[in-house]
Amino acid sequence: PLSLLNVLFYPHIELSSPTYELVLGFFILIWTNDTFAYLTGMLFGRHKFFERISPKKTWEGTIGGAVFAIIGAYILSLVFQVINPIEWIGFVLTLIIFGTFGDLIESMFKRTINVKDSGGLMPGHGGILDRLDSILIAAPFVIIYVVFVIN
Repeated sequence: PLSLLNVLFYPHIELSSPTYELVLGFFILIWTNDTFAYLTGMLFGRHKFFERISPKKTWEGTIGGAVFAIIGAYILSLVFQVINPIEWIGFVLTLIIFGTFGDLIESMFKRTINVKDSGGLMPGHGGILDRLDSILIAAPFVIIYVVFVIN
């Protein structure tokens, strides 16, 4: 469904246009941020990041995820040249900030209703909402960035 947003925001562009690269880049970068935040947090995490909301998140993990996502954005700028490297960096910074915010909001909801996982569909991953939380919040802000800053 998110890939159809191209049709809404760029109705004058053919469906075969390179704007699909932004959508693909969005998913690659959000998963890069999430994955490397987890890995660097597990390996190097010492300082808690909003411990009351999400006790396992650390500053080291958050920074590690951001660094790898920024590196990923630079690599994507070389492969997907639909926007320039500086615009990719703005794209990924928007994604990192609001993706992390989405992750914290979902964790806050879980703490509020006193549940560990948001569903049993994906055992060991905290539920389907844990896979989507950063996407749900980051996507609208990334779209705003693309439409109002890049265009």
